Amino acid sequence: MQKSYKRYFPVFVLPTLAAFLIAFLAPFLMGIVLSFCRFTTVVDARFVGLDNYLRAFGDGEFLHAFWFTVLFTVAAVVTINVLAFALAYILTRGIRGTNLFRTVFFMPNLIGGIVLGYIWQLLLNGVLARFGVTITADPKYGFMGLVVLMNWQMIGYMMIIYIAGIQNIPGDVIEAARIDGANRAQTLFRVTIPMVMPSVTICLFLTLTNSFKLFDQNLALTAGAPGKSTEMLALNIYSTFYGRNGWEGAGQAKAVVFFLVVALISLTQLYLTRTREVES
Repeated sequence: MQKSYKRYFPVFVLPTLAAFLIAFLAPFLMGIVLSFCRFTTVVDARFVGLDNYLRAFGDGEFLHAFWFTVLFTVAAVVTINVLAFALAYILTRGIRGTNLFRTVFFMPNLIGGIVLGYIWQLLLNGVLARFGVTITADPKYGFMGLVVLMNWQMIGYMMIIYIAGIQNIPGDVIEAARIDGANRAQTLFRVTIPMVMPSVTICLFLTLTNSFKLFDQNLALTAGAPGKSTEMLALNIYSTFYGRNGWEGAGQAKAVVFFLVVALISLTQLYLTRTREVES
């Protein structure tokens, strides 16, 4: 059997490996090379060194989009995970209709980002119209709208992961804590949360990366308005590459910086939360 596996292993791996090399690795490496070039198409690229990176970091819109994205990510990650864990904790208490609630809370995750953006634009503008403003009248409305939209989309997904983690806790561990005199709050913070740290690691990673990479919802909800003050990094890179003549190389440089920032933050988060898993 082992000999058969080894014999046919290349046959099964080759299609996936070819797709990975052609559709991901080759464009990724080409993008890094193009970030050091001035070009309009890949056939007329001319090496310019670090000029594109200097233009990217000298672009005030890019820096504003970076800090706006960081602030949004912090707000979204905290609210999504706190609310998702709270719902998961409630829905594992044996209340009636639990399966219905899980299905309803998860459904928004099945809707596409562009559709979500337009739905919430209509809803929020309907509410704000009572005060004589729209979601693009002030950056704070756009920021809060993006946070609300992201929460509505992601909470159900994260809730399912937290439910799986809570249900995986051995019942005798909870029972032992109660016998030792731990109240409900002590059991939650001293037993339940440490035991679901693997789920926390996954949920933090997903919410962190999805918040940083948010594009469709940002485009549909505010499109960066007013005056690009609610423009996030992914949308800024898109508008730079496709909307500013002669800035294709700078847009590619922004994309490389974007990748490095997301990778660094994600790997740091994984390291820190996995350390907590070991300690628990």
